[in-house]
Amino acid sequence: MKLHTALTIAGTDPSGGAGIMADLKSFQSRHVYGMAVVTSVVAQNTTGVTKIQNIDADVVAAQIDAVFSDIRVDAVKVGMVSITPIIETIAEKMKVYAPRYLVVDPVMVATSGAYLLEETARRTLLEKLLPLASVITPNMMEGEVLSGMTIRSKDDMEKAAHAILDACGAAVLLKGGHLAQTADDYLLEKDGRGTWLFGRHIDNPNTHGTGCSLSSALASELALGHTLPEAAQLAKDYVALGIEQGLPVGHGHGPIHHFVSLYEKAGIGK
Repeated sequence: MKLHTALTIAGTDPSGGAGIMADLKSFQSRHVYGMAVVTSVVAQNTTGVTKIQNIDADVVAAQIDAVFSDIRVDAVKVGMVSITPIIETIAEKMKVYAPRYLVVDPVMVATSGAYLLEETARRTLLEKLLPLASVITPNMMEGEVLSGMTIRSKDDMEKAAHAILDACGAAVLLKGGHLAQTADDYLLEKDGRGTWLFGRHIDNPNTHGTGCSLSSALASELALGHTLPEAAQLAKDYVALGIEQGLPVGHGHGPIHHFVSLYEKAGIGK
């Protein structure tokens, strides 16, 4: 059996629902061996973030070197990177190691609408890291920042995805979870082919870590050899099932259930 691998480069979540904790769970659930480089230690839980300690850029670089110098990496997922030196370091290392698949989740805007990146860091992300990506996975608010457009409809999503592709050259999976009537996502490939991935709003408040989990599941499916449209659909289906069976953990929005299908195979209830 060939061992497939994926590396996440992101921040932590001690409550286990998002960040590298969610990424590693997603990798494992998709039958991919997961590895992690920590960019920041984040004090957060199901109710929100209280403190962030960024890791020194040279330590981030050393972690990346430690993995790539020893283990084959089939796909890389980059999550929250909040300061310019870390973004520049990751971009430099991705140029050196040139992984076949690089999935970037441009975590720029919190659910509350607050910006998580200073303007200079946003510019560095757009100019130095996103052009190296195989695919990026912005939500609608991040899509507005990247495209400079207001997104209120599916037509707006298509136009914004094209603007983002023109700006950075990476394929775009623009997530439509904040649409009024649907939860459809729009995939725009580098060659300009667009595909709608249809979904429905699921009545479950336990959605903590959905963005992290989707991008890491996407990286996993690419590592396993699926085409981008196949991988995107499989990742979307995986997260939808996880939301449907979301776990009532904590006093806020609990995490999705990352291991639903594995539990079902083992005959274990939620």
